[in-house]
This record gives sequence, C-alpha cells and structure tokens, in this order.
Amino acid sequence: MTPTARLLSGAGLAAALLLPTAVPAQAAPPSRPPAAEEKKGQELPGMPSALDPEADEVVCTPASRAKAQKQDWSRQRLDLDRLHRHSTGAGVTVALIGTGVDPDAAGLSGRVTAPGTAGDDCVGQGTFLAGLIAGTGGDSPRLAGVAPGAKILALRGTDRRGQASSALVVEALRAAAEAGAEVIAVMVALPRQDAALSGAVAEARRAGAVVVAAATPDPPARGAADPIPSRTYWPAGEPGVLSVADMLPGGGRPDGSLPTEGIDVAAPGAGVVSGGPRGEGHYLGGGVPVATAYAAGAAAAVRAVHPEDSPEEVIRRLTATAYPADIPQLDAYAAVTTVLGAPATSLGVERAADPVTVRDTSAADRATGRALLLVLLGSAGVCTVLWAGFALSRARARGWRPAGAAGTATE
Repeated sequence: MTPTARLLSGAGLAAALLLPTAVPAQAAPPSRPPAAEEKKGQELPGMPSALDPEADEVVCTPASRAKAQKQDWSRQRLDLDRLHRHSTGAGVTVALIGTGVDPDAAGLSGRVTAPGTAGDDCVGQGTFLAGLIAGTGGDSPRLAGVAPGAKILALRGTDRRGQASSALVVEALRAAAEAGAEVIAVMVALPRQDAALSGAVAEARRAGAVVVAAATPDPPARGAADPIPSRTYWPAGEPGVLSVADMLPGGGRPDGSLPTEGIDVAAPGAGVVSGGPRGEGHYLGGGVPVATAYAAGAAAAVRAVHPEDSPEEVIRRLTATAYPADIPQLDAYAAVTTVLGAPATSLGVERAADPVTVRDTSAADRATGRALLLVLLGSAGVCTVLWAGFALSRARARGWRPAGAAGTATE
C-alpha cells in the first residue's frame, strides 16, 4: 500500500467552510479536487503524507508561497482561543514520531529537538503536524496549535520518503521514553504487531508517557476494486494507547477511510491549515495523522494543568469529556477544565467509555412543576382564610362600623 496525500475532498465542502482550495505539492502529485468557487479563498498547496517510493530521485515537498487568510474550521471546532486561556501546554515535551521536524520552521523555532536525521523533513508532514501540536502560528497567531507552549522532540518513524518502519518506530519509542517525554505521538500505523513494538510501548507507558497513535494509515489510492476488511493497526491497538481517527466537520469519517476497531476518539482531519519545513507559507492537509496531532496537543494541554495525573487519568480525561457520538469527538477545552469523579474502570486496559447518555428529565420536571403549583395555590388559600379571620375580628371590635367612622367617633 502506497500512502497518498490526504486532501480536502470535494469543492462543496471547501466552499461550505470558506477554506482555501488544496493544490497538490509537486513532490507527490495526487489528483486535484474540483476547483469550483475558488474565488471564496486563495489556493494552498496540499501537504502529502509520503513521497513516491518508486521515483528515481527524492524530490522534497516544495515551499509554499501562499498564506491562509483566516482560521480554519478545525481550530474553531476545538475552541482553541478559549482553551489557550487555561493551558498552552507549557513545560510539556511531546515526542513526535513521523517524518521528522524542521527545528527552524516558522512558529516552532527554539522549541524543537531533532537528534540525528530527524531534523531533515523532506516530506514535510512531520513539521506540518508539529505546528498543529505546538506551533505558535508565527505571524498568524490564530493558526496556533493546541499547545503552543509545549516543546517537540522529533523522532523518525519513517524513511526520508515517508515509508513507515517498525524498527524505526520501536527505536523512537524507546528514545522518547529515555528522554522523559510526557506525551508520545505516533503518526504511523503498522499492519503487524511484534514483540519489540509491544515492549517499546509498555516501556514508554511505564516511564509515564501518554502514548497517542493513529488508528489507521492513510487509505490506498482511489480505485481499489475490492473492499478492505476491518483490522487493527499498531501501535494504536496496544493496551493503554489512545487510538485516534479523523473526522469531517459533520463528525463522520471521510469517504474511503480504512475500517478498524477500538477507536477511542476522533478529531478534525480534513481541510486543516499548518506550516511546513521550507518557507513561511501554509499548506492544506488532512488524514488520521492530523487528527492524532490534535489529540496529542490536547494531551499536552491536560498534562500542563494536571501534572499529577497518570497517563491513564489523562486518557480518561480525553475520552470521558469527548463529545458523545458514534466515535467520541475530541473536546480539548473540556478535558482541561472538567472536574472528573473516580474512574469506573481502568483505562490502562479498557478502551474509551461509551458515549455519555443524558437522562431525559422532562416528565419529572413536569411533575415537579405541577406539585409546585399546588403548593402555591394551597399557600394562597391559607393566607386568604387567615386574613379573613383577622378582618372579622377587627370589624367586631369596632361594632361593625367602617374604619373611618370609628376614627371620627373617637375624636
């Protein structure tokens, strides 16, 4: 399976959201979405998830010369402006396992550590995702990430073209645990589980890290003849790992998404704007890695405000406060600010809780209203009887004369 760029599908969705139209990056040419109604927004190049593995030469994703003019729907959906008044993720390190991150990228400079070859992000996706996690937005502050005060530890989980490797993911997980990263975001999804990968995840969790992982890889190129059966991908399928899927503005998963079980939470994953490793321009991207970046940023925001919470408690916050739906939808603000009771189960083993059910109290409210009305009417009746008795006693004392007449006689 060859990973492909996940772009916003359909000009109708782009127009409805007033988002820029995606233009494919030259390094990985996916088909261009219909360009109807382009007057509603400028064009932004699409950010690929990988480069062509069969190309003779590696041609990196070129710099974008365009900048977004407005905040995209995903940041509005996550209510990041309000979240940042409570937490920016300050003091938290997020290990980002993917295609690498440019340490000097706009909005990230001074807060990225990239050992070895991790600073060479030829694909560009890793830097794009780092901006969603911890970017300040540079000169576009409304395009900041979820936790703009956090630091990024960039680690490779792919080769230079963006092809995932189990051995690299295992090595990166161990390096993140040794470095003491509070959150580990794995942006690749592997088709097979192995003992080394399971051991590396367990080691990271024992070290106190919240492990967040993409529930599936990017789907194959359109035109596959046979439907793809549901399966589990790794390390998202490991116990205690927060498994994340992408969603559209309406809450559903994009067409063509790979089926899987055990998704814990969904986050925005279409028509999302962020920066790249070359230049100060913006790109348009989407897919499960984008959603995973948003969930990892939310985990960093929670850890900054609740440093005493264990990884299991952080995951519980993210899942228990998610908006109830078929797949619970990430609510970073609620995860940071909600006061939770004691957990019913250990989320170190269990998956996300069932969606919250709001009890229908309308019948009880009507009954309470009727009872209150009867009480008020009864109280009014009692007051009337008491006042009548008082008036009669006064009238008898005056010899049944009007109050004014009694006063004149006295004078």
